[in-house]
Amino acid sequence: MASDNHSHSHGYYTGDIHNQFVPEHYDPKNRSVIWRTFWILLFITIFEVGIAFTSIPKAVLMIIFIALTLVKAYFIVAYFMHLKHETKSFAYTIVLPFILIVYLIGMALAEGSFLNLWDRIFP
Repeated sequence: MASDNHSHSHGYYTGDIHNQFVPEHYDPKNRSVIWRTFWILLFITIFEVGIAFTSIPKAVLMIIFIALTLVKAYFIVAYFMHLKHETKSFAYTIVLPFILIVYLIGMALAEGSFLNLWDRIFP
């Protein structure tokens, strides 16, 4: 039987019939990365709220908000969902369906606009 002395201080026991120790992948550097990401996301959010109450034209605001939302989505996916250090092929399995869904939503909105126009032209 294996010894219960484990060199890993972070982990848990499975609690099943085998009661094996499962080490967790703990890295103290990750805490600073998480806090840095938090501050970046907070700064972007405060900036978004700040420019929302300015006299910038609405169309420009929408473009800025979409761009900043994509930046925030990148940080969330890269660091909180741990895709920053994954292989490219795995990252593409996440990114490409997202792009396809956005494309399909855009096509559905364009088609809906066209049908509305069609009804006005040919009542």
